Amino acid sequence: MNYGISILFRGIPLAMAAFCFAYGLYIVSAGDDPARLTAGPVIFFLGSICVALYCTAATIIRQLIGTYNETARFLLPVLGYAFALATLVCGLLILASDLSGAYVTGHVVCGLGLITTCVATAATASTKFSLIPGNSADSSFTVNTRGFSKGTSALLIAIVCCTAAIAWLWAILVLVTGTDPSSTVAGSVMLGIACVCTSLIALVASIARQVRGTYGLRERSKWIALVLAMGAAAFIYGLVMIFAHWGETIDFVGFVLIGLALICWSISSKVILLAKIWHADYPLARRIPIIPILTALTCMFLAAFLYEEALFKPKFFVPSRVLMGFGAICFTLFSIVSILESGASRK
Repeated sequence: MNYGISILFRGIPLAMAAFCFAYGLYIVSAGDDPARLTAGPVIFFLGSICVALYCTAATIIRQLIGTYNETARFLLPVLGYAFALATLVCGLLILASDLSGAYVTGHVVCGLGLITTCVATAATASTKFSLIPGNSADSSFTVNTRGFSKGTSALLIAIVCCTAAIAWLWAILVLVTGTDPSSTVAGSVMLGIACVCTSLIALVASIARQVRGTYGLRERSKWIALVLAMGAAAFIYGLVMIFAHWGETIDFVGFVLIGLALICWSISSKVILLAKIWHADYPLARRIPIIPILTALTCMFLAAFLYEEALFKPKFFVPSRVLMGFGAICFTLFSIVSILESGASRK
């Protein structure tokens, strides 16, 4: 990891954040129909996730190139949590407003705030990332006293677990208590968001436990299975929504769920990488960053088809635009897993 490459990998999350902010504002400013008032804010606040991912990238890269200091150790996680809080507040304000489509938009934006909270926690867990290579090379499997304390490690994991639990409970309540199509849409998307938050439990737990040196060989498959299962759950639920409501006005939500499944599988690349190189040499480690590239391309190709379909069926306006934002998230995750590959291997 040289300085030039470090700038590139830090620039990707910021560029994707700028894309989401600009594209979201552009969609909203181009009209006031309900589809635009839903797609615009959702894409805009996907930028918050990109900013939190930048905080994670910068936290790790600065340690690798020797420019990490106490100011960065404090400001980067705080920046991530600040964007998470702002996204949650904006989502609640949208819910309380009388804007067209505010019910669905507000719930989804709040869900994006929950994802941003989990990503900011990953940035916090990465503040001692530089200890992982040494811990991985320690054949005695002893706890590193310079890493997180047992309480701190448990707290970081608990934050993400609680956030995921809130997302699941929120989604279930919306689906159970709602009686109209908008409740089905909002609740279904929140379920996909809950899958993403649950996937981030595996990432935060892997980083925190490897920093402490307590990551066991037996738990490697457990975290990988969790992320892959969450992606599969969101993907299968998306297919169910498409085919169960075929031809109805809400079948489009299935494509949003498929996009969230692709984000889960992008997260799996980091969990797989951390698991495979822990106390082992994994020859295919440099190939793992291909996973988020493939998921990003899948999001964009699917969005292209839905763009065409939206010309004839306006209900596909929202998923075609939102999938572009999901593609930006996946591409940002490519930079993160590339950084992990460079910094977590035993040297």
